Amino acid sequence: MSTLTIAIIVVFILGYACIALESATRVNKAAVALLMFVFCWTLFMLDPGSYITGNFSHEELLQQVTAVMEKHLGSTSTTLFFLMGAMTIVELVDQNGGFNFVRDTMKTSSKKTLLWRIAFMTFILSAILDNLTTSIVMIMILRKLVKDKKDRIIYASLVIIAANSGGAFSPIGDVTTIMLWNKGLITAAGVIMEIFIPSLVSMVIPAYILSHSLKGELANVAEKTNITEAEALTARQRKTIFFLGVGGLIFVPIFKSITHLPPFVGILLVLGILWTVTEVFYYHLEEGNDKNGMQKRVTKMLSRIDMGTILFFLGILMAVACLETIGVLEALGEGLNVVFDGNHYLVTGIIGVLSSIVDNVPLVAGCMGMYPVAEAGDMAVDGIFWQLLAYCAGVGGSMLIIGSAAGVVVMGLEKISFGWYMKKITWIAFAGYLAGILVYWFEKSVIGL
Repeated sequence: MSTLTIAIIVVFILGYACIALESATRVNKAAVALLMFVFCWTLFMLDPGSYITGNFSHEELLQQVTAVMEKHLGSTSTTLFFLMGAMTIVELVDQNGGFNFVRDTMKTSSKKTLLWRIAFMTFILSAILDNLTTSIVMIMILRKLVKDKKDRIIYASLVIIAANSGGAFSPIGDVTTIMLWNKGLITAAGVIMEIFIPSLVSMVIPAYILSHSLKGELANVAEKTNITEAEALTARQRKTIFFLGVGGLIFVPIFKSITHLPPFVGILLVLGILWTVTEVFYYHLEEGNDKNGMQKRVTKMLSRIDMGTILFFLGILMAVACLETIGVLEALGEGLNVVFDGNHYLVTGIIGVLSSIVDNVPLVAGCMGMYPVAEAGDMAVDGIFWQLLAYCAGVGGSMLIIGSAAGVVVMGLEKISFGWYMKKITWIAFAGYLAGILVYWFEKSVIGL
């Protein structure tokens, strides 16, 4: 291994450590990811000829490097555009009162009944939307329905688990499944059919255990629990926006299977339709008379997209692409196969545990570069390895509160401490995680799906 290769690996590891220790360093992980991206490729350019084989002149070599970077950037951009479109759609639905009916469905006086309603509603919504957005919506609902802080953090913990489990079986429910789907490593039908039951089990078991800690009735259930007021629109218009937005997200995998176009094209189609409809709804409102309504149009929603998250994904995916280009990931994948004798359950299981400590996005991106897609067998499209990776990377993040985007946002909103979650919830989430893997093994080895 050359000195330059070692330097690139060191830069990546240091950057990864800073991302994992973001709460301690106070440096935004997006900034670190961008620096990783630039530094890794800058080191690569010091001697690109050692990684790109062939008899090229200096000018031709630079063209080859540019082509490699543009290829990786093109692949990364499909994921970024998908995320930007999905984030805009969800924000638009939320700001225009589309989620108000969800809050009405949750109302009950029984603590246990509320727990199961929260669990299943979070599980379903996170498969359609994403675990981060779903967690925010559900916490906003919980704040209106549950006044007791001790009870609410138990519900909030279940929201984290259910959101991650729901996102794992859907091609659009989690960033990692979006990445695998965009890359063509899993199909929408395959991951839904074979990962749905393991994901459901990984949510139901923790929900059942947590239900024993909640007894009695809820006190001071709020009569009015608005999430987002949208006075400018009628109830019918709000429902139209909801069903166009959520229904459109469900339609994206169908659109891909029909047209064979990349998923980001489908998400932009849905955004375009929703944009047009909301513009028609607000057409009758004069800008001077309804400033609140004007703030809820798509042109305003676009400015509210979390660009820090988008840039983080850009930086980390391009940094991982550099490791893939220099051959490090392939060598690491071969090493893991030798150590664990090709046992995909062990390899992906460990990756899932690691995803609770560090961000699952670079882990999955690394695996995508480490393991080549085979024509048949466990490494083929919808093979055991890729489906297990989708499950483990998504559900495994529930074991620590910092292990997923859903956990981090709930931690911030409800001020749940790392220690409390680790003591009270980690073992429960781990039990569900292992149960889901066992169910998947049963599906493959016993039933023969």
